[in-house]
Amino acid sequence: METYFNIRYEFDRDAVHAGIAKRLTQPGSDYICVADGVILDNVNSNPDYRKVVNGSMFSICDSSFVPLYIRWIYGLKRTQMCGSEIFETIIKQRKYRMCFLGTAKKILKPLRNRLSRFNPDVKNMLFYELPFCEVDEFDYEAIAKMIEADGSSIIWVALGAPKQEMFMAKLKQYLSHGVMIAVGAAFKFFSGVSSKRAPKWMVKSHLEFAYRLCSEPSKQFKRCRSIVTHLPKLLLMEYKNRRHKLHSVPQGV
Repeated sequence: METYFNIRYEFDRDAVHAGIAKRLTQPGSDYICVADGVILDNVNSNPDYRKVVNGSMFSICDSSFVPLYIRWIYGLKRTQMCGSEIFETIIKQRKYRMCFLGTAKKILKPLRNRLSRFNPDVKNMLFYELPFCEVDEFDYEAIAKMIEADGSSIIWVALGAPKQEMFMAKLKQYLSHGVMIAVGAAFKFFSGVSSKRAPKWMVKSHLEFAYRLCSEPSKQFKRCRSIVTHLPKLLLMEYKNRRHKLHSVPQGV
């Protein structure tokens, strides 16, 4: 793992999957964050939220810009690993029993149907609509009992950042087994109901933010404005830290 912009990232895909498999052989539960630009912004503006994110096993980098920044500042090659990518990969592996915690039946029902096309086991897995409430108002003990009765090992959570990360941190203490992974909009992407992902050429060209901005202007404009406002300070902070970091991170090309 490597720390940039105050987030503990794991960029190695094999290490991500090996880490999940190993954790599931041990007692207790844990969680993984999928760190996009919204999480990056919140981590660096809210110390309590930073503790939540860095209290996870690790974060995967769901930002196409963070690898660019790392290359500019450190000359190191790191790659993006989207939440939708890890979601699809684990579903297709057919290795684990999973449950899907989301916010709307209109998303969960078509999600089950579509995921069943490339993993028939999904048909008999738990899809649960979480109530619309503040993060402190969930009945975590009841949710944990439901998950454990189902026998799920992987718990997918889609509540949107920063709520979903705080949800996982609170649920962790009630679960005796399992790895939670917050995947944000992945439920919507794979359900086919709304919020289709940007075309691959836009993702590769670092233009996914523009696609989302056009798709959900009222929601995304506020997020983008906050990220852009704080970005110069974050880049300067990381640039000042580069001398120390270059002696402690694995080198790449």
